[in-house]
Amino acid sequence: MSVETNVKPHPSRFSHVARTSLLIAVFFAVDKLLGLFRQAIIGRQFGVSPELDAFNAANNLPDLLYAVISGGALAMAFIPVLTETMDRTGREATWKLFSRVANWAFLITSFLSLIFAVFASQIVHAEVGVAPGFSIEHQAIVADLMRLNLIATLLFSLSGLVVASLQANQHFFLPALAPVVFDLGQIFGAVILAPTEGFQIAGINLPAAGLGIHGLVYGVIIGSALHLGVQIPGLIRYGFRWTPKLGLKDAGLQKVARLMAPRIFTIGAFNLIFVLQDNLASRLDVGSVTALAYGWLIMQVPETIIGTAIGTAILPTLSEFFARDDDQSFEQSLARIVRVIMALTIPITLLLIIGIRPLVEVVFNFDDRGTDLVVWAARAYLLGLVGHSLLEVAARAFYARQNARVPLIAAGISMLFFFGLSLLLYRPLGATGIGLSNSIAFSLEAVLLLILLNRKFPTLLHQGRPLARITVGTMLGSLVAFGLLQFLPGPKLIVASISLGIGGLSVLPFIWPEVRELGRL
Repeated sequence: MSVETNVKPHPSRFSHVARTSLLIAVFFAVDKLLGLFRQAIIGRQFGVSPELDAFNAANNLPDLLYAVISGGALAMAFIPVLTETMDRTGREATWKLFSRVANWAFLITSFLSLIFAVFASQIVHAEVGVAPGFSIEHQAIVADLMRLNLIATLLFSLSGLVVASLQANQHFFLPALAPVVFDLGQIFGAVILAPTEGFQIAGINLPAAGLGIHGLVYGVIIGSALHLGVQIPGLIRYGFRWTPKLGLKDAGLQKVARLMAPRIFTIGAFNLIFVLQDNLASRLDVGSVTALAYGWLIMQVPETIIGTAIGTAILPTLSEFFARDDDQSFEQSLARIVRVIMALTIPITLLLIIGIRPLVEVVFNFDDRGTDLVVWAARAYLLGLVGHSLLEVAARAFYARQNARVPLIAAGISMLFFFGLSLLLYRPLGATGIGLSNSIAFSLEAVLLLILLNRKFPTLLHQGRPLARITVGTMLGSLVAFGLLQFLPGPKLIVASISLGIGGLSVLPFIWPEVRELGRL
């Protein structure tokens, strides 16, 4: 029997997940809109320039360090263990475990940050480093910006753990708000610290610090401090007490470490791909690194609102199902989520590929060459929207079951495949080839994980009928949007918005069962 008619989940549990997903999605949407606003300001100030290439390249190694220590790596391993500890021994023991993990994370991050700061120049210059294709002058800028970025990484080493601890307490509001205030700090850097001439808003001339590209990094540091600070009331609410101990023999700490070890390599492989991307892009035309950064940002707007929001909301619930040996609820929820994600991301992929050019032209105001670079990079990344969104859930399903080895192997395969494919494509296709390699590699990783999950949960991939219906609706909506874009008169942004909006409404009847299902998750 089709999974569409056979699934009858517990309504109260799924309504909670739906509300949580909606809350997270709303804040993620605000975060991405602010991010687009910030990038529009930055793009208009710096254009597709070597300086902006240097800024984007300088972010990658600090981002990698944060991700493998206190971001996705530790949080994904941390939440299931915290949830289990809270269920079995109470909140006091949970906060003791949190303190020990946080203490270790901060010490390790501090040590590695110091190493990276000391050897920043060598890391940037090396043939296998961050930006070997840049000029000597811009390599020096990358190294300087990287050292500053490591300050933000130290703050995030604590903030990422706070996010995990609050989510384990089923509190999602402040962790969802944190990226928004992080954006505000970055916007402050772009509007106040970077410009040499102040912006004028409603007749008021804003001050300008004139720090140039360095002002953007100071904005990142301010934003990371806000990211941590806004969550402190949550710690107070749940009775957090810091314990100044490392506790190597603590059973909970050891369990987190066992789960985290493979996750470090998994998330490390994911982030290493972006270091490799910029390494290759630094050898291409000026602006290629920036085009990849902007193209990735555009794809991340729908991916974060859909895939990350649903994945973040469902992880604690899937962890509870596993802790209670409730495989039936686990399977039902996972099958529904896969179907909902496909119904939302498949139409968005094709509609955005069709309508992205006028949006880039108006929002970022690049010259023709810069617009071409960003548009084609964005289209290449958008081809991976479905895969990236499904991967958010598939990986979390394994971590909810405290299985970190399978995602590790899949991520390793994905990284090797990306590297080989990008080496073949980056010269003939430029930045577009790198983005396309990313989309193919991560989509294959998502498919692999879903196939392996389907061995345990056989209804998971029984999605043939819904997928056919979604595909027909997507083709119809895309034809409508394409036709309107060709023939509607008026300003580009308005025409694009109307065309994509009507195209989306044309798809809606075909995905309505999944839209309704989203409210019952």
